[in-house]
Amino acid sequence: METHRKPAPLGKTFSIQACNVLADLRRSGKLCDAVIKVDNVEFPIHRAIVSACSPYFRALFSNELFDTDRREVIIPGVSADIMEMIIDYAYTRDAPITSETVERLLPAADQFHVAGLIKACCDFLQSEIDSENCIGIRNFARTYFCHALERHAFRYILHNFGDIFTRSMEYLQLNIDEVCEILSSDDLNVKNEEIVFDAVIRWIDYDTERRKCHIPCLLKCVRLGLLTTQYFVEKVKSHPYIKENEMCKPVVIETLKFLYDLDMDEEKDVDLNNPLAKPRFPHEVLFVVGGWSGGSPTNIVETYDTRADRWIVSDCVDSGPRAYHGTAAIGFLIYIIGGFDGMDYFNSVRCFDPVDKTWSEVAPMNAKRCYVSVAVLDEYIYAMGGFDGHVRQNTAERYLPEKNQWSLIHPMCHQRSDASATTLDGKVYICGGFNGQECLSSAEYYSPDTNQWTLINAMRNRRSGIGVISYRGSLYALGGFNGITRMNTGEKYNPVTNSWQTIPEMYNPRSNFAVEVIDDMVFAIGGFNGVTTIFNVEYDATDMNLYRSALSACVVKGLPNIRDYINKDREKDDSKKKKMKQRFPGICK
Repeated sequence: METHRKPAPLGKTFSIQACNVLADLRRSGKLCDAVIKVDNVEFPIHRAIVSACSPYFRALFSNELFDTDRREVIIPGVSADIMEMIIDYAYTRDAPITSETVERLLPAADQFHVAGLIKACCDFLQSEIDSENCIGIRNFARTYFCHALERHAFRYILHNFGDIFTRSMEYLQLNIDEVCEILSSDDLNVKNEEIVFDAVIRWIDYDTERRKCHIPCLLKCVRLGLLTTQYFVEKVKSHPYIKENEMCKPVVIETLKFLYDLDMDEEKDVDLNNPLAKPRFPHEVLFVVGGWSGGSPTNIVETYDTRADRWIVSDCVDSGPRAYHGTAAIGFLIYIIGGFDGMDYFNSVRCFDPVDKTWSEVAPMNAKRCYVSVAVLDEYIYAMGGFDGHVRQNTAERYLPEKNQWSLIHPMCHQRSDASATTLDGKVYICGGFNGQECLSSAEYYSPDTNQWTLINAMRNRRSGIGVISYRGSLYALGGFNGITRMNTGEKYNPVTNSWQTIPEMYNPRSNFAVEVIDDMVFAIGGFNGVTTIFNVEYDATDMNLYRSALSACVVKGLPNIRDYINKDREKDDSKKKKMKQRFPGICK
C-alpha cells in the first residue's frame, strides 16, 4: 500500500535536523519528562514538543497535576499504533498515511486537535477520492467538520454523477434527503434529465417497498420540462411508481401541458426560469474566439452554455482582431496563436485568463503562421504549418507554458496551411490543408518520443479548411474545400487498421470552421459554405450570435467563475439582443 507523506511547514527555527535530533532523543528515552501510556504500551515523550503540536496535550501538561519532572498519562479510546503515529508527527511533522490507517488516524487527530495531521489526512482522502468512495468520504468529512474536504467531495459527486449512480453502492444507501440534495442541485453534471430520472428509479429499486412512497418528492428533482414529450409519456408518466401514486398527478398534468405547448409552437421561447425547464449549470464551457465576420476579422468572444443551449457574447474581447488563427486551452488559460488581421501575419501569441478576465502577451512563435494548425498534448501546445505571407510551411514547433518558450520540432512530411490537427493515443495528427498548388488528402502524425512524423493512409477526399477532432478512439475529418466545392461530408480514421471510412454527412457544407467535443458530442461551429459566412452549429445546437468563419474554439473545464460565461438570466433578453446588434453589426439574431 502506498503511503502519503506531506510535511507541514516547520517554521524557520524548527529545522529538519532539529526534528531528527529530538526524535532520536525520544526513541532513546533521553531528556523525556512524561510518559503516555496506551494499551499497556509506554511512549516516553518531551512535554514541550508534544504540547507544541497538540492543544489537547498542552492543556493536559499545563495542569498543576503535572508539575514534576516525570508523570505517566493513560490515554483511553485510541490504539497504540495510532498514538505512535501522532507522537511521531509531533516530532517530525510527517506521517505515513494509508487507506488502512486514515479512518482511525483522522478521528484521533481530531480528538487531540492536531491540526496539521488533520489536514494531511484530508489531503490524502482528497487524493484517493473516486466514484465508489466519494459519498463515504463526504460523510466522513462532515462527521469531523473537515469542511474543505466535504465541499470537494460534494463537487466530485455532482461532477461525476453519471458514473456514481450506476456504479456506487454508497449512492444506493443514501437517505431521501441526501438524494434530493444531489438531484435538485443546479450544479449536477448530467447531459440530460433522462439520467436524473434513471437515478431516481435505481435508488427506489434498491428498497422498493420502503422507498416508492418518496417518488413525488424525487419527481420534483427532475427537470421534467427538459425531457422530450415521447420520453415523458413512455417512460415517466407510465412508470408504475408514478401511476400508482396519486400525489404525482399534479406534476404529471403540469408537465404534459408544458411539453404539449412547446410541441404546438416550436418557435416559442422557453422560460428558463420555470422550475420545470430551468437548465442546470454546465461544468465545461466552449469558447469561440475571433474569425472573419462582415468582411473583416473580429475580436469578439462568444461562449456556449450547453445546458441552456445559448450563446453569450462576452465582454472580454482582446485589443485586436484576428482570423485564421489557432486556439488552445491548458488548465484555465486560453492561448490565441498566430493568424491574420487583414494586413499582418502573426507569430504573436496572446493568453486570456477567464478567471481574472485579463489578456497578456506570451512568447512569440519562431515563425509567422496564418492558417495554422494547433493541438495540445501533455501540457505542450503544438503549432504546425501555416502561411507566413510568402510560403506554405512544413515547419512545426511546440510551446511549454511553464517555461514560456517555443521550440522547433522536426518538420512535417508535407507543406500544409489551412489543415487541422488533434491528438490521439499520445500522438499529434494533422490532416489535409493546402500546399500552394492543391488541396491535400494526405495525413500524418508526430510522435514526441521519437521526434518524427509518419504518414498514414490518405483520406478519401482532398480537404482544405478542414475540421479534425479525436472522438472515442477514432479520428474524424469533417467538411472542408476539395478545390471545387465546400463539402458536408466526413470520414473516420481507425488507427488500428490505418483506414478511413465514410460517415454520415453534416447538414451544411462548410470550410474554415471550428470543431470541438463537449458533453461527449462533436460540434461543428460556423465557417464558410461557399456563398456566405455562416453562424449555425452542428450537433443540433442553437446558432451563434455572430456570422463567422476562420474562427477557432476550445473547451475549458471546471472554471470557478463559470457563471460569468453562461446565460445568467437563463432566458432570452430581446432588449439586450438589440443593444448587441447596434454594438456588433455582424450579430444576426
